[in-house]
Amino acid sequence: MLIGITGGIGSGKSTIAQALRSRGYAVYDTDSEAKRIIVENPMVRSQVEMLFGSQVFEGNVYRTQLVAKQVFHHPDLLAQLNSIVHPAVAFHLKQWAREQAEEATHPIPPYKAGRLEARPICFVESAILFASGLDKLCDKIVVVTAPEALRIERTIQRDYRGEETPENIAKVKQRIIAQTHEVSLTPKPMLRVENDGTASVEQLVDEIVTWAKRE
Repeated sequence: MLIGITGGIGSGKSTIAQALRSRGYAVYDTDSEAKRIIVENPMVRSQVEMLFGSQVFEGNVYRTQLVAKQVFHHPDLLAQLNSIVHPAVAFHLKQWAREQAEEATHPIPPYKAGRLEARPICFVESAILFASGLDKLCDKIVVVTAPEALRIERTIQRDYRGEETPENIAKVKQRIIAQTHEVSLTPKPMLRVENDGTASVEQLVDEIVTWAKRE
């Protein structure tokens, strides 16, 4: 069973994903995997170079800041980039999910005791689960939410070293507005988790795992 975890910037979805990993669940991080695929997949890399130029790579480093500046002012470039990267990530996610299922059919090694289920549960974390179409690969979906003020505070602490300037606040608000989640359109079973600090991360993970195991 593949369960999607999504939510806007600062919602805390990555913290929840990490807590799931600490419990032994396999979690596919689409952001890091996409960056790896862009660098390591020859076909994807050549297409990205054609779109942005060879300067987008420094050896095996993908210059995300350079790309971000270009796509911010040219949405058509972002659409073209997504048309290159999203299918490659979806293909790799399918392979990864199959590997998780195949691993679960093998005898459970002692060091993994208690990790695997009769029907294995694994997760995929993505801020753009719906926009990328990866929701179609999921059996269930968890949407992590939080109040906007808290999301802004978390993002400034993480990305701007806690510098709560008007400029940084405006940047975060722009990023929040840019993220859209058409969650109401999905026919998949969905759980909304409010990560506003009233419940601990462990309590939220308990809720997610309990819900995920329901048929």
